[in-house]
Amino acid sequence: MHLLDLDQLSSTDIAGIFRLAEALQRNQEDKRLAGKTIVLFFPETSLRTRITFEKGIRSLGGECILFPPETLDRKERLSDIAKYMENWADGIVIRHASFAKITELAKHSAIPVINAMTSENHPCEILADLYSIRERKENYRELTYTFVGPAGNIGKSWAAIAKVMNLKFNHVSAQGHQLGEQSPNYSFYTELEEALPNSDVVLTDSWPEGFQTEEHLRDYRVTLERMTKARPGALLNPCPPFYRGEEVSAEALASDYFVGYDFKKNLVCVQQAILLYCGV
Repeated sequence: MHLLDLDQLSSTDIAGIFRLAEALQRNQEDKRLAGKTIVLFFPETSLRTRITFEKGIRSLGGECILFPPETLDRKERLSDIAKYMENWADGIVIRHASFAKITELAKHSAIPVINAMTSENHPCEILADLYSIRERKENYRELTYTFVGPAGNIGKSWAAIAKVMNLKFNHVSAQGHQLGEQSPNYSFYTELEEALPNSDVVLTDSWPEGFQTEEHLRDYRVTLERMTKARPGALLNPCPPFYRGEEVSAEALASDYFVGYDFKKNLVCVQQAILLYCGV
């Protein structure tokens, strides 16, 4: 089984991945990847995702072979690369800008291909975040999730998992930047103050350069004062790398609302669970 996008999963699949992650947290001696080799394609700039995939694979007894993502950009057909990889590897984890390339490789691969991030989506990151919210909030499927940011890979992945899990999902951005066709649980706002009073989890992503005007950042920056308008016990989970004074204020990050550092600990167990669930 490949994991390319969240919309290919069912709520049952996600529950299965979460149960596996819990089991792996309890049993640190699990070595189910012993004797297996996973090929990784990661840029040098990758920090959290690469560290946690490598750590997770090695903790389960597996081996990693690392290549830069540009290896997939050469003239050789991806179908040929996939067939050669099958001879020596048990799974492939790819972080590459092109979702089309990952999809094409997976189409020809008999071993699992896992999308570690593209410009279109970031499925492993969002699965780990939802798992972390589930640890904090038993009623996580009854909460309202508010994403403040552009219609980029993070917003698209949150919208996708909200649809699969039937989560109430608010999106806050400038007019004309909706996340496309969505399910009935999707609500679009252009005013942050309108969405916050019914928000339990506030999510952010960095704004592209074209949005980084003083006026835009003022209107959409998540500040400590604005977080006080969210529901009691609200969580603030900005997607890293985040930038103080842009999408989120330094005061908000220094407050008890912020849960980002602790949440990312679970990248290891959730990504381990993804590897095992996909059959690596």
